[in-house]
Amino acid sequence: MSIVIREGIKEDVPVMFELIKELALYENAPEQVTNTVEQMYIDGFGENPIFGSIVAEFEGKVVGLALYYYRYSTWKGKRLYLEDLIVSEKIRGKGLGEQLLEATIQKAKDTACTGVMWQVLDWNEPAINFYKKFGVRFDSEWLNVHLDF
Repeated sequence: MSIVIREGIKEDVPVMFELIKELALYENAPEQVTNTVEQMYIDGFGENPIFGSIVAEFEGKVVGLALYYYRYSTWKGKRLYLEDLIVSEKIRGKGLGEQLLEATIQKAKDTACTGVMWQVLDWNEPAINFYKKFGVRFDSEWLNVHLDF
């Protein structure tokens, strides 16, 4: 079994976008994906990148993605925010998710972050149980707030 975990590169964007659409379908919200491959090229690999990525390859094909960015907490300082951790459904159960999360945690440590943050849907029991293996803390007091344009 040949697994490679590495930094995402510009050439990975089309398959990253396919993984994002696969996640949206899993979360019953495919119509909510309004991003584009072209915008991801700009936002991730343009003059001022605003996100980073780590990909998982299985037998030479990208099948997993951790997409992250940095945020700042007035209480904690620099934090890495994991926007999405995705492993293609057809390849789950081979340890790629664990390796992607571990690589993301290491990226946070390597870039002097004070921690990693992310969200999980309250109905996604497989993901919740997966994250529990890492000794995470779930917030119950904070509500997500959105203002869309």
